[in-house]
Amino acid sequence: MSEAFGPEHQRIGNQQREEAITALNDHFAMARLDIGEYQERVNRASGAQSYAELAELFRDLPQPHPPFLAPPSQPFAVPPQPTQQYYQPPTGPQPQYAVPPPPPGMLPPGYGTPGAPYGFDPMTGVPLSDKSKVAAGVLQLFLGNLGIGRFYTGHTGIAVAQLLTCGGCGIWSLIDGIIILVNGGEDAQGRKLRD
Repeated sequence: MSEAFGPEHQRIGNQQREEAITALNDHFAMARLDIGEYQERVNRASGAQSYAELAELFRDLPQPHPPFLAPPSQPFAVPPQPTQQYYQPPTGPQPQYAVPPPPPGMLPPGYGTPGAPYGFDPMTGVPLSDKSKVAAGVLQLFLGNLGIGRFYTGHTGIAVAQLLTCGGCGIWSLIDGIIILVNGGEDAQGRKLRD
């Protein structure tokens, strides 16, 4: 397209003329134009044939301009997309534990490994019994004549022998109860009695 036939030289219709006259009315109402200028510009707008002729009428006036002469607004901008926050793993030195974790196979009581629900003996690594050495020792001291402490630990053979001999006349059950309380002992499965 040559310069002489650019968009500003395109012919206009009655709608554009009416929009230009409406904008001139607004300027007249705001006292930007006196009555003489207003009439002269309305006459020129009524006889205008191109966009350039109408644009000349508003060159020295601020907004409002007719919509077709308005300066292009901001180009359509894509709204910013929300950015998604991602977790960045720490890169510095890792925090140290106040208490080091137990060695493999030696979990503290309550962690419930299938073979050792009460943990492992720290000296031998053998799983601890579910029976308490304090309970077994006290039962043996007070009810050892009946073999109750040994029934509790699962040693039924010793328990029956103590029951038949009245705990070895009380001496056997007394010594057995003291040994269990001081040294611990084992249950029938060979596991150390827990503290």
